[in-house]
Amino acid sequence: MSKFESADLILKLYDLRREPTMRKARDWMFTFNPESAEEFEKTMMDPEVGGYLRMVLSYWEMAAALVNHGAIKASMFNDTVGEHISVFAKVEPLLAELREKWDMPDAYGHLEKVIMDRKDGKERLRKTQEWLRSIQAGSDETQTSEAAA
Repeated sequence: MSKFESADLILKLYDLRREPTMRKARDWMFTFNPESAEEFEKTMMDPEVGGYLRMVLSYWEMAAALVNHGAIKASMFNDTVGEHISVFAKVEPLLAELREKWDMPDAYGHLEKVIMDRKDGKERLRKTQEWLRSIQAGSDETQTSEAAA
């Protein structure tokens, strides 16, 4: 595949991310911080926000599959996209349990592969998880301060 074809697919993926419902789902995803596989599953089936979770995860799994199957060059994808790492960072701590519960050993496997195939993939994932925890801790502190006031 050519650089032009990769770039064209990346731009099409970008356009899909701008769709209004997808934008709401992506915004919601950054507030979602599951602490257990049970909470994750409960949220997936929630009539209000479950669609958001499924939409964002399936979008990034699809985008990663395009990379893994060679439709998009991995180097170009990694140079232009980063949100998928934040999304996967929220799922990764629960992944082994979810895969076992669902009897789906490859669940979110494309997303995992795209990230782990980066030379800095494991480290980038770890740093993203730390960053997300620090944001959550700051949010928790703000809410506690506001409640005390």
